[in-house]
Amino acid sequence: MEGMDKVTKKPIGITDTTFRDGHQSNLATRMRVEDMVPIAEELDQIGFHSVEVWGGATFDVCHRFLGEDPWERVRILKKLMPKTPFQMLLRGQNLVGYRHYADDVVEAFVEKSAEVGIDIFRVFDAVNDERNFETAFKVIKRCGKHIQGTICYSLTETRMGGPIYNIDYYLEKAKILEGMGADSLCIKDMAALIAPYDAYELVKALKKTVKIPIQLHTHYTSGMGTMSYLKAIEAGVDVVDTALAPFALRSSQPAVEPLIVALQGTPWDPKLDLSKLLKLGDYLESIAPKYRDFLDTTKMSVIDTAVLQHQIPGGMISNMVSQLKQQNSLHRISEVYAELPKTRKDLGYPPLVTPTSQIVGVQAVLNVLFGRYKMVSKETQDYVYGLYGKSPVPISDEIKNVVLKGYKKGKEPITCRPADVIEPELEKVKDESKGFAKDLYDTLIYALFPQTGAQFLKWKYGIEPMPDKLKPKTMEDVKREDEAIAKAKAELQKK
Repeated sequence: MEGMDKVTKKPIGITDTTFRDGHQSNLATRMRVEDMVPIAEELDQIGFHSVEVWGGATFDVCHRFLGEDPWERVRILKKLMPKTPFQMLLRGQNLVGYRHYADDVVEAFVEKSAEVGIDIFRVFDAVNDERNFETAFKVIKRCGKHIQGTICYSLTETRMGGPIYNIDYYLEKAKILEGMGADSLCIKDMAALIAPYDAYELVKALKKTVKIPIQLHTHYTSGMGTMSYLKAIEAGVDVVDTALAPFALRSSQPAVEPLIVALQGTPWDPKLDLSKLLKLGDYLESIAPKYRDFLDTTKMSVIDTAVLQHQIPGGMISNMVSQLKQQNSLHRISEVYAELPKTRKDLGYPPLVTPTSQIVGVQAVLNVLFGRYKMVSKETQDYVYGLYGKSPVPISDEIKNVVLKGYKKGKEPITCRPADVIEPELEKVKDESKGFAKDLYDTLIYALFPQTGAQFLKWKYGIEPMPDKLKPKTMEDVKREDEAIAKAKAELQKK
C-alpha cells in the first residue's frame, strides 16, 4: 500500500466471538461449556481485546436446550480466563429475552451479570431508540463496568444512504450514545450489509465526530465481511469481531487467522500468534462433529449472495419458512419476499434484528396469507403502540388505525420511554418462584423465561428428572452414528 510508512502505528484490537456469536450463528448456540473448558486457558493467553462469552441467545439456549445454568457458564470460564475482558450482548431493556422488562429486573440482571464476571456490556436496541438504554447504562456505570453503546446498522438501499440510514443518521446516534456515557461505540451489522467503502466512509466520519473507541461487528453472510474489516481498519477503527475458523464464516463472523496474516507487517498488525490460533482451531475441529446436526448444509455456497439484494437476516428467513410450512403455503415464499419491504415501510423502517425482524417477518406472512392487515399479530400491535420504542420513521395514521383497531391498550400510541409503562416486576417474580428458586440468579432465570426457566430450575434442584434428550452428545455417539450410516450405505450398495 502506497505511503504505508506514513501511517501511524495502531495495532488493531480483536474481539473473539467463538464462545458466543460464532456458535450461535452457525450451530444454533448449541456449544456446551464442557467443550469450551479444554481451550479456555489457552484462549486467555492469545491477547484478544475481549472475548464474547455470553448474551444474545446463550442465556435462553443454555437453560432450555442444554440443561445448563447460564450464570454458571460465566463463573466457570472466568476462573479459567482471568486476563481477557469478558463481553456480553445485551438487548437494552429486552436484556437477553424477547420483551421489555421492568427497570427493577434490568437493574438486578445487570448487577448479577457484573458480579459473575462480565466486564464489557454491548448494549443495543432493535429500533436504535436510545431511551431503551437508560436504565442499563446507569447500572453498568454504577457497577464500574464498560458500556459499549451500539447502533444497529441497517439500510433501505443496496448501499449506505437514502432518506433514513445515511451517514448523518449514524453520526447523530453516535453523538447521543457518547453523551449518555458510552465508553466505546459499536456498529452492529447483524445482516452483513456493510460494504467495504461504506465501512471506510462511516468509520472515518465517526472518528471525526466522537472521541470514544469504535468497534465494528459484522457477519460473513454476504461474503463482504473481511473486505469491510480491512477498509474499516484503514479508516481507523479500533476493534473488530472475529471467530476461530471452524466456527467462523457462513453466517458467523470473519475468521481471525487470515486477517492477522493479512495485517502482518502493517501498522495495524495485532501480532497474535498464528500457530497458537491454529492449535485452538484443531481442537474445535475435533469436537465439532458433536454439533454437525445444527450446521446448515442445504446449500453448496457458504455465503448467501441473495442477502445482498433482499437484506433479510438468515434467522428471519428460517422463521418465515417455518410459519409458511405450518400453513402449507411454502409455495408463496416469493410473495412474502415482495411483501416484506412494504410491511417494513409501513412499520417505520425498523432495523431487522431480534425482535423487530420477527415482528416484521410474521406480519408480512400474515399479510400474504390473509390480506394486508386483515390479521395482525399482538407483537405488531405492541410495536405500533410504542412498547418497543420509537420507530426510525413515524408510522402513518392509516397504519396506526388499522393495526390498533380493537387493541386492548388503546388506539393512541404512547410517546414516553416504553419501560415507563411497565410496573415493577421483581418482587412478584420472587414470590412466584420461591418454590424452586434459591437465590436472585435463579429468580432472574424465571423472570426472563417463566415457563422454560421454571422447568429448568426444577431440573436443577432435582424436583423433576432432566430428560435424556438434554444430555450431551459424545464423540462415541458420533462414531456410532457414522458406523450406522456406513452400514446402511453398504446394505444399499449390495442391493
